[in-house]
Amino acid sequence: MIFNIFLLMLGFIALVKGADWFVLGSSDVAKNLKVPSLIIGLTIVAFGTSAPELAVSLTAAIEGANEISVSNVVGSNIFNILIVLGVCAIIKPLTVDNKILKRDMPISIIITVFTLIACINYSVLNKIDLQALNVNENVGMVYRWVGIALLIGFVAYLYLLIRVARNSGADDDNTDSVSMLKCIVLIIIGLALVIGGGKLVVDNAKELARMAGMTETLIGVTIVAAGTSLPELVTSIVAARKGETGLAIGNVVGSNIFNLLFILGISGAISPMGVNLATIIDFIILIVCTIITYIYSRTSQKIVRWEGAIMVMLYVVYVGYAILRH
Repeated sequence: MIFNIFLLMLGFIALVKGADWFVLGSSDVAKNLKVPSLIIGLTIVAFGTSAPELAVSLTAAIEGANEISVSNVVGSNIFNILIVLGVCAIIKPLTVDNKILKRDMPISIIITVFTLIACINYSVLNKIDLQALNVNENVGMVYRWVGIALLIGFVAYLYLLIRVARNSGADDDNTDSVSMLKCIVLIIIGLALVIGGGKLVVDNAKELARMAGMTETLIGVTIVAAGTSLPELVTSIVAARKGETGLAIGNVVGSNIFNLLFILGISGAISPMGVNLATIIDFIILIVCTIITYIYSRTSQKIVRWEGAIMVMLYVVYVGYAILRH
């Protein structure tokens, strides 16, 4: 157990340093290419920090560990919305770009609702005995067609972002450019540390959780979900502290969209996965949390400290509910 704790701490150190270099390299690439940092956050940073989720969910789908595969994606998205954005807002109030409000947040909500509706097997759901409710009972499935539909949506979203980046054009920025080679080296080393650190944290957190007697579903929705989302948390905190709020928010929203469209999509396309009632409930919680965040963002186009504190408290309540549920 002591060795597991040591590796866990080593993973945290790798995550922090890797995220620092990754954000620095990504923001410099944005300046060199005259691309808004928001777009970089929604693409390179978001997809890069979601690499641990991709590795965990793909492996779980191939090995038939459906509970971890699906609950990892849903749990990670809840963690991203409530903890990552909440903690960043507490550190420094987050100004939300108008493009995220009008385009990316609504897309995230629509995708989540579509996935929820498409996965439910309504004939099974209608037969559930509410008197003997079992949250681990399968009530649906990420069918292969759902996975393919999500992948098509991912390609369409990526195309949309590329068009936006092209139309944004070069602005007259007199900031001294940084060597592109240096940027690429920082991104590669930073990403390697982030992914490696994330794997160390997840593997050892899972082992410690099993020693404590936690179930696989609970591990997937809490320990694994939070562990694979640590890159988003650390990267967004570093970005927020550096004043790159567009990168911080873009990273979270982009990661959530990437998790649903690409990770759940490719996992479902490879191997259809059963969805239990607990995960359906978590999908509904994710939709509610995303809508709450969207409302917070629209009020003053900013997520302020007290709103961030409420988001963090909501996550604590959610984890408590997840533990009691299992």
